[in-house]
Amino acid sequence: MLSMRLAIVKLSAIGDIVHAMVVLQFIKDRHPESSIDWFVDHSLRQVLQNNPHINKIQTIRLSEAKKKKSPKLLVEEIFKLRKLNKYDVVIDLQNLIKSGIISRLIPSKRTVGLDKNSSREKLASVFYNQKFIVDHSSNVIVRNATIINQALDCNITERDLYEKKPFLFYEKDLELDYLLSKKPNVVIIPGASYLAKTYPPSSYAKIIEKMDCNFILTWGNDAEYLLAQEISALSPKTHLIDKITLNDLKLLVSKVDLVIGGDTGPVHMAWALGVPSITIFGPTPGYRNILETDINKMIESDSNVNPNKIDKNDYSIKDIEVENVIAKATELLI
Repeated sequence: MLSMRLAIVKLSAIGDIVHAMVVLQFIKDRHPESSIDWFVDHSLRQVLQNNPHINKIQTIRLSEAKKKKSPKLLVEEIFKLRKLNKYDVVIDLQNLIKSGIISRLIPSKRTVGLDKNSSREKLASVFYNQKFIVDHSSNVIVRNATIINQALDCNITERDLYEKKPFLFYEKDLELDYLLSKKPNVVIIPGASYLAKTYPPSSYAKIIEKMDCNFILTWGNDAEYLLAQEISALSPKTHLIDKITLNDLKLLVSKVDLVIGGDTGPVHMAWALGVPSITIFGPTPGYRNILETDINKMIESDSNVNPNKIDKNDYSIKDIEVENVIAKATELLI
């Protein structure tokens, strides 16, 4: 049984953080005496909050420094890292240049990441003093577990990942008065990190009109709000809710019967919480970005996706038939 002070670096984005968080329960099971700190962008700290397996959430204001174009803030954040007490192990689960730099700046006995042929940004590997080989095109959830297995000798199996316990936690701040008891409650996530990953608003509207469910539209930024507004205008019976916090998003997802959306963080939250979901894939590879279960399903376009070079101009998601989504949703709601 190993006692250690461990740091995990996964700065962004919501879905990537969720895909990585699953390893926490297994680390604590194998090494219950360990303490685990997680380094994340300050704007996304709520994704991790209230998780009993995290000793401390260490926030870094990278996105704020970039938005404000503030070298001063960036330098302050770097100096903050250098003042931390030394960790036994720092594991970079992001393996980008920015996360590699941060991982190396954190005082530690051992800095772990992937070798240059396993990372999308090959230069990241120069910041690690222990490097592992994991195929970049492999499933990201399995990939994270593989890194942890090699770094900490945890022996997390694929069966463990399929049988994982829910691992997102929240404070009950939000009154969900738009949820109904007489109909299935379905959350639609209209947005994604770029437009080619979003299912057309007109297609969502057809799903809403053809299914007897209570549909809730949620959004996180101006672009997503415009998509949600378009769906709502086409299907007025939907609940277009106000912008909510990440804490309240976790709460909402945990209480509904189904989540539908593209390859984006809030949809992946459903898998993390053990809630039924349908993830609609266009330019990104489904096999790489989710673990399908009895209740977490995917629908993919016919596009031939290269996992090593995503085509952001691939709009094949729009060709996915509404009837396919409805059929899958109906199966999950029985």
